Amino acid sequence: MSVLWLAVAAFAIGTEAFVIAGLLPVIAADLQVSAGAAGQLVTVYALTYAVGSPILAVAFNNLDRRTLLALALTVFIAANLLAAMATTFVLLLASRMLMAVGAGLCMPTALAVSVAVATPERRGRAIALVTSGLTVATVLGVPFGTLVGNHLGWRATFVMVAGLGAVALLGLLFGLPRGLPRTTATISQRIAVARRGAVLQALAITILWAVGGFTMFTYLSVPLRELGFGPTEISLALLVFGSAAAIGNLLGGSLADRIGPIPTATLGLIGMILALTLQSAALKFAPPELARPIVLALLFCQGLSGWAFYTAQIASIVRIEPDVATIALSLNASAMYLGFAIGGITGAIVLSFLGPSDLGWAGGLSVAAALAALLVRGRQTQLKPLKIAG
Repeated sequence: MSVLWLAVAAFAIGTEAFVIAGLLPVIAADLQVSAGAAGQLVTVYALTYAVGSPILAVAFNNLDRRTLLALALTVFIAANLLAAMATTFVLLLASRMLMAVGAGLCMPTALAVSVAVATPERRGRAIALVTSGLTVATVLGVPFGTLVGNHLGWRATFVMVAGLGAVALLGLLFGLPRGLPRTTATISQRIAVARRGAVLQALAITILWAVGGFTMFTYLSVPLRELGFGPTEISLALLVFGSAAAIGNLLGGSLADRIGPIPTATLGLIGMILALTLQSAALKFAPPELARPIVLALLFCQGLSGWAFYTAQIASIVRIEPDVATIALSLNASAMYLGFAIGGITGAIVLSFLGPSDLGWAGGLSVAAALAALLVRGRQTQLKPLKIAG
C-alpha cells in the first residue's frame, strides 16, 4: 500500500512539471511578461532539478528515508502554495525552483524506497507503479490542471497540485516504515560513471532529444492559440499528447525487447523528427481549418514516438553498463531535465526572432542531431571486436 502513495507523489510531481505548457499564455498575460519569458518557468525548474537532484541525494543520504520523503514533499507543497500567492514573475520563478528542489529530492528517493519495501519478486512491479504516476500525470493530471487553470485561474492549478502532494504526504507518513536502507552513490562515483564513453554518448543523445521535444512542448499553447484553440481545446490537445506518450512508453519497451533498444530508439527519433517538422509546415502553410486536425494528429505522433524512444534509451543504457545501471539511469534523468531547460531557452529564442510556427523546425533539428549521434553509437557498437575467452 505504501508504494501506492509513492505513485500519488509521482503523479503530483509529474503534473506540476508539465502543466506549465498549458498555462503559459494566461500566466504571461496576468504577470505582464512575454511568452518567451514565461517559458523560463520551465527552464529554471528543469535546470534546478537536473543539477540539484544528484547533489541533494548525496547531501541527505544519512537521513531516514521516510523523513526525507516527508521533507521533500513538504518543500514541494509549500512551493506550490507560494506560487499560488506569487504577485510577481520573479517570485513565481523562485517558487518553481523550490518545487524542483522538492521534486528532485522526492523522485529518486521514491524509486529507491519502492524497491526497499517490495519483496524481490515484486520489485519490478513496484518500480512500474511509481513511474506510472508520472505517466498518468501526462494523461490526466496535465490536461485537467490546464483546464482548471484556464477556467479558475492559473493559481488554482498550483493549489490543486499542493493538495495532491498533501494527500501523498499523509499517506506516506502513516503507511511507510522507518529504518529503510540508504544507498546513494557519491558525487565522485557519479562523475566516474559519466566519464565512461558509452554513458557520455547516451547522455548527449538524451539531452538532444529533450531539447527538441521541449523547444516545442514548452510553448505548445502559443501556436495552438493562434490556430483558434480555446482553453478546453488546449486541454484536449494535451490529453492527446499525454495519451500518446503513455502508449509510446509501453510500445517502446515492447519493441526494445523484440528488435533491440537501438533500432527502437532510431525509429522513435525518426518519427519525432517528422512530427515536429510537419507541425511547423502545417502551421505555416495549411489553412487554419485544415491545420487544426493535422497538428492534433502530429502531436499524437510526437508523443508516441518521443516516449517510445525514451523507454528504449533506458533499456539501452541498462544493457551497455549493467554494472552501474542505477547510477547511469540517475545521470540520464538529470540529462533529460537539462535538455528540458535548454529546450525552454531555445523555444524562447525562436519566439523572439522567428515565430511560433518555427518551433517545430528548431525542435526537429535538435532531434536530428540526436539521431545522428545514435547512429554513430550504434555503428561503434557493431564494430566492437568480440572478446574471446582464452
